Amino acid sequence: MIGWIIFGIIVVIVIYVISVYNSLKTIENRVENAWSQIDVQLQRRFDLIPNFVETVKGYMNHESETFAKIAELRTSWANTNSVSEKANIDNQLSSALKTIMAVSENYPDLKSNQNFSELSEELRNTENKISFSRQFYNDTVTKFNTKLELFPSNIIAGIFNFKQKDLFEVDNAEARKNVKVDFGK
Repeated sequence: MIGWIIFGIIVVIVIYVISVYNSLKTIENRVENAWSQIDVQLQRRFDLIPNFVETVKGYMNHESETFAKIAELRTSWANTNSVSEKANIDNQLSSALKTIMAVSENYPDLKSNQNFSELSEELRNTENKISFSRQFYNDTVTKFNTKLELFPSNIIAGIFNFKQKDLFEVDNAEARKNVKVDFGK
C-alpha cells in the first residue's frame, strides 16, 4: 500500500514538472516568435529605405551625411543578431529617418512627389507595426521572465537551464525626447 502511495506521489511530481516545463517552453517560443515579428518589420523598413532615400536624394543633396549613416546602419543590421544591438541600430535609424522627414518639410516639390508620398506612408505603417511588435515582444518577455522568477517554476527553470530574455528597450536619450513640431514656417 505504501509503495502505491509513493508511486502516486512520484507520478504527480513528474506530471507537474512536465507541465511547468511545457509552459515555460511555450512562453519561450512565443518570445522567439515575437522577436521574429519585430525582425520581419525592421527588415521591411530596411528594404523600403533604399527606395525612399533614392527618391529624396535628388531633392536633398546636402543631406549626404544622413544617407551615409542610413547605409552604414543597414549594413550593421545585417551583421547583428542580439536584441540589444538590433534595438540600438533601430534607435539610430529612427533618428535618421526623423531627420529626413523633418528636412523634407523644406521641399514642397518633394512632398508633392507621388513616390515620396507612397513610400512615406509605407514607412509610417511599418513604424506602427514595429511599435506594436515591440510592445507585444516586451509583454511576452515580461511574462516569460516573471515565470522564471516565481516559485516553484523557478526551480524547474533552473534545472532545465532556462535563461531570462532581454527586453527591447530604448537606450538612447535622444529617442526619449519630445519631437518639436513647428507649424510657423
